[in-house]
Amino acid sequence: MNDDHGRRMTALMADAQRDQSFPDSEPRDAATLMLIDRADPANPKVLLGRRHADHKFMPGKFVFPGGRIEPFDRKMPAASELHIDAQKKLLTRVADQAPDYARSFPLAAVRETCEETGLILGVKRDAPPQVPGEAWIDFARALVLPDLARIHFIARAITPPRRPKRFDTRFFTADATTIAHTIEGVVSPNSELVEFVWSPIAEAAKLDLPTITSVVLEELNARVAAGMAHDLPVPFYFTKDEKFFRELL
Repeated sequence: MNDDHGRRMTALMADAQRDQSFPDSEPRDAATLMLIDRADPANPKVLLGRRHADHKFMPGKFVFPGGRIEPFDRKMPAASELHIDAQKKLLTRVADQAPDYARSFPLAAVRETCEETGLILGVKRDAPPQVPGEAWIDFARALVLPDLARIHFIARAITPPRRPKRFDTRFFTADATTIAHTIEGVVSPNSELVEFVWSPIAEAAKLDLPTITSVVLEELNARVAAGMAHDLPVPFYFTKDEKFFRELL
């Protein structure tokens, strides 16, 4: 991930057309999961879902499953914990330095993936795990614990000011082999995501994507090419004085 790549990604973010006429707000912590199928190493595919056309926020766009962090997410048990390098990067440039704050991000990404696609990621157990509330009950029913060591931290991005919704989002990836159980019927014409597709990363840019999704797809492609090690730098996108920056964590 050289300087030319970084400059090009920053330019993509800066050049995007945005309506910034909304009242400003504080960004909320959020997490997103890019599920990747590398069964064919020469043509990796990524899972994207199309949002319902009636949604006020990004209607009809293809996005990664994800959503806001909830307080109970940090309490969910896991079959393995975050790699130490991922934990350190998640606790960089944040006020809360607690390890359970770091783990709440990949856990939220896994939970939201289940809620939006029906795919439960982790490892099977012989008994149901003790879950911290109803939002995690599908994992107990499927006898699945999240497997945090197999989740990679890929990027962080804060929505620019004066947008209708602002998030401080951490983007993760996990291999499709981490799918331990599937709940059928979650994606439908009336759900938040009306369809999902496994798209080759190289072709996904042809879909109707938000700018940040396009940028992070390229970051994912670069990470795959670099070997997917946990100690690789993680780009952090943010604005300051109306200018975009890309800092490596």
